[in-house]
Amino acid sequence: MTDSPVPPRNVVFISKATPGDDEFTLWLAPRLEAAGYTVYADIIRLDPGVRWRQELTTTLQSRAIKMLLCGRDASLARNGVQEEIGIAEDLVKELKDPKFIIPLRIEPYKKVFGIGELQYVDFSKSWAAGLNELLDALERQGVPRDPSSIRISPNWEQYRRRNSIQIKNEPEPLTSNWLRVVEVPDTIRYVSPKGAIDHGQFAKACEKFEYHAHVHERGFFTFASVEDVNEKLSHVGTFELVSETDTLSFVKEGIPDRKILPREASNWVQTIFREAWEAWATKMGLLRFEYSKSCAFHITKDQTAIGQRVNWGTQGEKRSSMLRNIAKKHVWSFGITATPVFWPYYHFRLKSRVLFSEVNGKESGPVLKEASAQHRLRRSVCKGWRNKQWHGRQRAFLELLVGESPYINLAVGSEAVIKLDAIPIFFTSPVTTDLPDEIDDAAEEADDSTLTGPVTEEDESE
Repeated sequence: MTDSPVPPRNVVFISKATPGDDEFTLWLAPRLEAAGYTVYADIIRLDPGVRWRQELTTTLQSRAIKMLLCGRDASLARNGVQEEIGIAEDLVKELKDPKFIIPLRIEPYKKVFGIGELQYVDFSKSWAAGLNELLDALERQGVPRDPSSIRISPNWEQYRRRNSIQIKNEPEPLTSNWLRVVEVPDTIRYVSPKGAIDHGQFAKACEKFEYHAHVHERGFFTFASVEDVNEKLSHVGTFELVSETDTLSFVKEGIPDRKILPREASNWVQTIFREAWEAWATKMGLLRFEYSKSCAFHITKDQTAIGQRVNWGTQGEKRSSMLRNIAKKHVWSFGITATPVFWPYYHFRLKSRVLFSEVNGKESGPVLKEASAQHRLRRSVCKGWRNKQWHGRQRAFLELLVGESPYINLAVGSEAVIKLDAIPIFFTSPVTTDLPDEIDDAAEEADDSTLTGPVTEEDESE
């Protein structure tokens, strides 16, 4: 008698709650399979009972190479999900893989013992961007896949027939929340003052420098020319060029001769990128609001009226979205936080924000100062917004500011710019899940149902 062959440990196991995570799982699982991964989720097991539970446990214990954990408070509270977390924690030790559990943040959730410190993949604002980030993570961590032999399980289709959710064997365009950086200045300069200087005044001047700078030792790094520096900082002193370095090399390698490490160089350049974005947004007349970990810029009455629809989209996909309106007896205003990121390529990652103000007659009054009040309104008002509505507002926000221009130009010198695509990056999934995310444009906010949801006292994490 011969021993049965040991099945390979190559399964990406999705831990989820039924039925709360079914829609998300039906969207995610076939896309992972289309990328060449072997995927398991209990949604494809149609027969209830002990055998089903035994198979689920055996698959996790013996075949799973990663566990994707659907992150929502309601899901994490389920007994079955907690049991799977317990098994997965044992596998972390057995496989010596501290990244065996990958939380997927579908909604903001409270920390759970054992996984509270794990880095999550964020799907809360954009499933498309979350998928892109997840595929990058699986690739970096060496999860086995076979793109030469794609097989999408027929069980997804069986479940579709049972629940009227259709999987189509056709490509689906997806919108990310990334703006690609298409041009950066060729060189970054280190500029130093000639002779003695008031360093206190120098530091303050650098903070307000129109073209942005990072102070280092006696001078500063900037993309601006020496002529720009001497023109804008003439009240401080006279400056001279000390060195020029290729921008991409500076970010990647630093300057070893000056003991500037790559991480330091990258952080300094990211700071200049971020400040350039903030200066551009301020110039556009947007309202700056400080959140707990970052700032965002919001639409004001100077850009659109309350309830006004803003057109967006290329020819053939013209649509419109609201960026300011009244809900729950408050005015909400859409905004964006933009974070520069240099991996896997230079881009700005956008995070959608919604800010609430008091109503003053027919216009917005003071911004609500209490964070708890902002959180409660955000959780209730925005709860019903679908992914396409978030994407639509993001596109409308950008196109309202740039008009017909295909680019956003962030000035870092009189002749130096950081140029961004004004339209987020698109990518294509090989399959389409016909989920109830399709909305008729004219009916996007035809009634209050798209602006309401369960009222909760829980804080929304930043």
